[in-house]
Amino acid sequence: MNWTKSFTLLFLLLLIACSDNGATWQKVQETGILKVGLDPTYPPFELLTNEELVGLDVDLANALGKELGVGIEFVYFGYDGLYDALLTGQADVLISALVIMPERTKDFAYSESYFNAGEILIVRNGESEIEEITDLNGRSLAVELGSQGHVLATEWERKIPKLTIVPFNTPDEALTAVLNQTADAALIDQISGRLFLKENSGLTRIKEPITVEPYAVVLRANDVQLLKQINSSLDHLQTTGELDNIIQKWLGS
Repeated sequence: MNWTKSFTLLFLLLLIACSDNGATWQKVQETGILKVGLDPTYPPFELLTNEELVGLDVDLANALGKELGVGIEFVYFGYDGLYDALLTGQADVLISALVIMPERTKDFAYSESYFNAGEILIVRNGESEIEEITDLNGRSLAVELGSQGHVLATEWERKIPKLTIVPFNTPDEALTAVLNQTADAALIDQISGRLFLKENSGLTRIKEPITVEPYAVVLRANDVQLLKQINSSLDHLQTTGELDNIIQKWLGS
């Protein structure tokens, strides 16, 4: 590491160490603006098209702003620059389909999860004998080649007698196989699965997810007061059903 990089790292660490637990929340209250950082290239969570920003995370941020009594200012970054932008104060929070990463909690804090993007089972309408992975004995399971679902299915293949894994190049191909009765079920990430179900009838998802991949709002580790406010607002959005409405708007039921 050269001197310039060492100085930059030291400066960033000093910024964190010197920050006040309530400073960011106080600033947000005083300015009436919460700066939300995101990468606007990941539909249906965020997408900038024709100078209009839309998506699930966009609606969530605006709903949080109403709960907090402040306006929302969106700030755009590339995915790889999101955490650095937050660390250097270019954003107050990140809402950009970010998975909770325990290894980052030294410098960053995560809100309660607002969405689980983990793997789900999808079956044909009327299928009553498949409710979980262990029900696939003697059945065929469609997966996306090389996906997390494929890895998980391979692990279960060792435990479930006569489980046949059928890999496809895309999630849509795997789900179409179930629709066409060439596979009994599909193990697909919740985003791809729900988007397919939104546009195609004949299939249903098992409500209980197979894995957990929690999306959360990201803050700097020392912004304790702002984190409390965000979590309180998320809890209220969940209680009132507004969070579910936002998710269903973009991903279907």
